[in-house]
Amino acid sequence: MQKTEVLNNIAHENLKVDQKFTAELGDNLVSTVTFVTEFIDVHKEYPILCRKHPETNEYQAIVFFGLEKNENLFLREVDPVNQKYLGWNADYVPAAIARGPFSIGMHREVVDGTEMQKPMVHIDLNHPKAKCENGVKLFLENGGYTPYLNYISKTLELINDGIPLTKLMFDAFAKHELLEPVVLDIEFINQNKLKISGFETISAERLSQLSGTALEELNKSGFLQAAFFIAASMSNVGKLIEWKNRKLSAGEN
Repeated sequence: MQKTEVLNNIAHENLKVDQKFTAELGDNLVSTVTFVTEFIDVHKEYPILCRKHPETNEYQAIVFFGLEKNENLFLREVDPVNQKYLGWNADYVPAAIARGPFSIGMHREVVDGTEMQKPMVHIDLNHPKAKCENGVKLFLENGGYTPYLNYISKTLELINDGIPLTKLMFDAFAKHELLEPVVLDIEFINQNKLKISGFETISAERLSQLSGTALEELNKSGFLQAAFFIAASMSNVGKLIEWKNRKLSAGEN
């Protein structure tokens, strides 16, 4: 059960958070949501596929870390010397994973008689990464943010800004009919086969046939670049297959 509190430098002065990425800390996820605000970094490392949420019917961008349930091929043994992010084999960790036990909550605040919604950082004290003794501190002695908490704040901003922008992006894709179904038929080195379906990606043909007006509209909104990022990210499926085959060759599950 979660125990979420508004983060502050008095109640949480001595709180430490584990910044490593491990299966034991809950990072063995095969996929998570991603946001247009981070596509520029995400598409270099991971495949981005799109699908409608089964309950809300709203489109989501999904980033893949593996090819089977509870498989995260980016997790590695922690190596402080050679890893930018401890335990994670990439130069960027998607925001939904990087945020760890932190989230943004909206709080009502009255300013000059006007009620406003103010975003505030929250922390789940029951999260496994918040229940450690050897983690990193969140606050400096003067109450300021440590570099780690500054990183978390920027990560949460990517999510907070990305939620509405990603919806607008998919509205634009729908308007110009840019999405098409995609099926991944994969055969591993041990001859096992896997089919991943139920997702969509950018249609290269439709993208190339957009009118000048449509291209200008998408370009001004920044969503044309996002479409190219999604299309380019699909090459990372091959990387996942290669890493999976290496594990199979080594006799790992």
